[in-house]
This record gives sequence, structure tokens and C-alpha cells, in this order.
Amino acid sequence: MGSWPLDLTGLLAIAAGLGWASGIRLYATLFVVGLAGNLDWVSLPEGLRVLQHPWVLGASGLMLLVEFLADKVAWIDSLWDGVHSFIRIPAGAALAAMAFGGQGAEWQTAMAIVGGGLAAGAHFAKAGTRAAVNASPEPFSNIAVSFAEDSLVLFTLWLMFAHPWLLLAFLGVFLALLVWLLPKVFRLLGGWRQARRQA
Repeated sequence: MGSWPLDLTGLLAIAAGLGWASGIRLYATLFVVGLAGNLDWVSLPEGLRVLQHPWVLGASGLMLLVEFLADKVAWIDSLWDGVHSFIRIPAGAALAAMAFGGQGAEWQTAMAIVGGGLAAGAHFAKAGTRAAVNASPEPFSNIAVSFAEDSLVLFTLWLMFAHPWLLLAFLGVFLALLVWLLPKVFRLLGGWRQARRQA
């Protein structure tokens, strides 16, 4: 895997994939990508090689464990998402820009905008969906959705290196679904809050 060339399509897929995945599982994204680079499973762009450093891997691995546990508990996951509204989006923008390190300030700025936008879309879709799932009285749906998110992020990280064109197509479909889905999620949450106030 480490011999895959990083052409423009590959760099775009990495920047967009890191932005999107950061909006759902920031610390898993940092750890998995850094570990894959450290073990020479993939060739990381120079700007992302800092993720391979043992200290960075240790910090991201610790936060991955905390996030993994927090995300499995109803309402704690929504609190965690609320706090990370201020972390995931700028982190997604920064990682996307770092993927284009050395390509010029204009590329890095453009990728920061794309990465931040994808991180924001993924984050708010996740947070809205989880808040709706948390309205369910049983705990198992929350855990199932959390594991599904874990799996989706891992699949996305693999796809961005193995099949960059497929990842870009997937993100195009995601954006189309997001435009369709988010208004419905917010309407559902608004109706649920109104029903609670009236109860």
C-alpha cells in the first residue's frame, strides 16, 4: 500500500476524506491514518507525516479510546458532540490543508474550505441523527448507530487510499443526501422538543 502514487486525485481524496471523517470520528481518523503511515501501509503526504510520530499516535490513541466509550452512552454522546462542534470542524479544515502542504497557499486555502465544509456537514448530520436516536427509550439503537459510524469511518479511510475516485463519488452522494436529510432531522428534533415542552 505504501507505494500508491499521490497524484492530484489521490491528494483530493485524502483532503476530502480526512475532512469528512474528522466530522464523525476525529481521533480515530488521526490515529488510524498516523498508524497506517507509521507502519508503511500507506504513503502520507509530507504535511500529514507528523501524524506518524509516536507522541502524536499516543495522544490520538488515548483520545480515540475516550471518544469510543463516550460515544456509546446515550446523551453523553450528544454532550460530546456539542463540545466537538468547536473542534472537529477546524480540525477537518486543518487536516485537509495539511494534505496539500507544499502545493501552495492557494491550494491549502481551498482545501481548508472544502475540508471544513465536509467536516461541518458530517458533524451536524451525526449530531442530529444521534440526538434523534437518543429519543428512543432503549439503549441498543444508540450503540448500534455508534458502531455503524465507527465502521463507516474506517471504510472511508481505506477507500480514500485504495480507491480515491470512489471516495470522491461517495462524498458527492453524501452531500446530496445531506441537503435532503438535514432539514428533516431538524424538523424532527423541533417537533420532539415541542412535544416535551407540552407534556
